[in-house]
Order: sequence, then structure tokens, then C-alpha cells
Amino acid sequence: MAGKKKLPLSGNTAIAYAVKAADVDVISAYPITPQTTIVEKLTEFVANGELDAEVIHVESEHSALSAAVGASAAGARVFTASSSQGIALMYEIMFIASSMRLPIVMAMATRALSAPINIWNDHSDFMAASDTGWVMMMAHTNQEAHDDIILAYKIAEHPDVLLPVITAIDGYFMSHTIEPVEPIEREEALKFIPKKVTWSVLDPDNPVTMGPLGTPEWYYEFKRQQHEAMKKAREVFDEATKEFEKVFGRRYEPVEYFMMDDAEYALVAMGSVAGNVKAYIVKEARKRGIKLGLIRVKLFRPFPAEEIMEVISNLKAVGVIDRALAFGSSYGGPLYGDILSAAYTRGVDTPIVNFVAGLGGRPVTFRDIKAMVDATLALDGKTRKDVPKEPYFIGVRE
Repeated sequence: MAGKKKLPLSGNTAIAYAVKAADVDVISAYPITPQTTIVEKLTEFVANGELDAEVIHVESEHSALSAAVGASAAGARVFTASSSQGIALMYEIMFIASSMRLPIVMAMATRALSAPINIWNDHSDFMAASDTGWVMMMAHTNQEAHDDIILAYKIAEHPDVLLPVITAIDGYFMSHTIEPVEPIEREEALKFIPKKVTWSVLDPDNPVTMGPLGTPEWYYEFKRQQHEAMKKAREVFDEATKEFEKVFGRRYEPVEYFMMDDAEYALVAMGSVAGNVKAYIVKEARKRGIKLGLIRVKLFRPFPAEEIMEVISNLKAVGVIDRALAFGSSYGGPLYGDILSAAYTRGVDTPIVNFVAGLGGRPVTFRDIKAMVDATLALDGKTRKDVPKEPYFIGVRE
């Protein structure tokens, strides 16, 4: 793959190029900031004859995902995209898509949920989707955002999975920021993800029933099957990323580790804020003699608990950065909740503290990261019982 051409692409455009390479059949979406330019670029590809796909113009995000469900049920390779309130409006249909085991791929440019109305970035929409039964990934670079689309179809359409997949990028920080991206060409993509219907589809010659009444005699079994499919998605993710590396030369792990070989402390993060943490580690923490590393979670559902706990169990203290709140919960941030429960069930007693930062697009600065690091270092020599029960709200006006 050496010497391939790189293009300056925004995160949204990088996603559109990957969708074109995947040769999708149906695109169904409704415009919403900061996702809109993904579908705008795709309609441009269709209008120019670069992509042979049906673009369905709908009146809402609820309809967009409903149309995607129908198209996927008919055997089409389907794509949609949304953000924030659009995800909230899709919420009803997200459960239906996963329960019907339809391999839809959706890109999410993450954005804060209203109210008050906010068009900037945090992870409240992404976290709101975490219990809908979709496989969920979050990228860190525009190249990764591009590649995740191809990986998503590989995972979603695998006969052992057949679940919809969300590939997320941070709104504006990535969706509208330009980086060099090496696009995957259509011929290459279709060798990696050949178009083959692996799921049950609507066919007059072989009739099936989709979405019937689920009585108590059978509903439970459907849910257990979804549970097992999500567990299988982890195995398929590992297989797909290994194959992707062989073909395209880029490897993605469910969890990325940065300067963790000798780390005594770590921050855990998702999305673009991980870049700020990396810069702080190199420019500030390590120069101060602090053996700090970063654990970046890429695969959020199914949650890679074993890998994270294996690393965390050897550390003196860990801080988890959340860009969303689980209101009324016992733990504060959703990412922290997953990590805390994983630690508890696996007997890991490393003190783990929660930081909530960057809500509504507020920048997470070096000053903020220093405050998180200092609070994490303060837990050295303590146990999980000594950790503050409330999250630290970093960068908020009291």
C-alpha cells in the first residue's frame, strides 16, 4: 500500500469517501449539524455518477432510520448518519434495527443534546445510544473515521453478528477539521467487504415475517440471541481488524495505549480529547517526571473490559474522562460507569476517579488536563474506597 495518494479531507468527507468505496445501495438521512456534509458529499457522488445508490429524502431522522430498516430488510447495503437530537428522534427505531438483526451502518458526528440548544461537541448523543443493541466505535483521526466505515460493514454483515454499527467522530473537532487521509478505493473495499446478503431478507419466493408480535413465550429468546451476537461481535472485530491490517497496513485495537509501557498512572478517554491528553503527556507530564499514559477506548460496545482491566490492575491510580453525564446514576459519567463495574466484577482495586469535562463543546485545555492529573496522583497509595463518590467537574463555573 506504500505510496498511495493522500487527500486533505475533513472527518465528514473522509466518511463519505468510505461509504462510496463500500458501494452502498441506499442512503437515507436527514440534515443535522454537524453531520450534514457527510450526506451532502454522498449526494454529490450520486449526482456525478460516482456512486450508484438511491438517496431517500425524508422528513425526519425517525423516517431516515425507518427507511434504512426497510431497505436493509430487502437486502440492500444501507447507510445513514445523524447527530444529537437526530439520534434522539431515531431512538425508537434503533432498537428495532438491532432486534431485527439488520446490518445498517450509521455515522455519528457527536453533538450535545438539548436543552439548551447546543450545536457543539460532547458525547451525550453517543452515550444515549449505548443500550440500543448497536455495535459502537469511536475514531480518533480522520483516517480512522474513514477506515471504520469499511470495518463496520465487515462486522455488521458477518453472519455470526448481523447487528447495526455506529461509527462516531467528534463534531467539529473532527467532522470539520481537515487531515491527510488515504482513501480506500472501491475495488479494494469490495474485495474486503464483498456485497453478499448474509441476513434474512424479504423475498416473495421465500416469505419470512419480520417485526411480529413478540409474546412472552418468545421475546426473551430474541433478547438472549442479541446478547450472544454482541459477544460474537467482539470476536469478529478482532478478526476484521487483523485482516484489515494485512490488506491496508493499518491496525486498530479495541483499546489504544499511549506511553503505557512504564506508566504508573493513566487517563482514560474517547475521541478527539485523547489527542490533547497525548500532547500533555509528551509536553508536560513526562517532563515533570510523571509516568503518565493514556488508555483510549475505541470499541465501546461490546465493551473491552478484559483488556482495560489487565492494564489498570497494575497502575497506582486512574482517571476516567467523560464528556457526558448519566444523570441520577451512582457513578457520574457513562464511560466511568463501565470501567468501574468492570473493575468491581474482576476484583481490581486500583483507585479510579471520574472527571466530567468538555460538555457542550467547552474546550478541554492543558490546564484542565493538569487538574485531572493532579487529582489522579493524589490517589496514590489509596484504595477504591478512598475515591470521591462524586465526579470532578473540570472547567465548569461553580
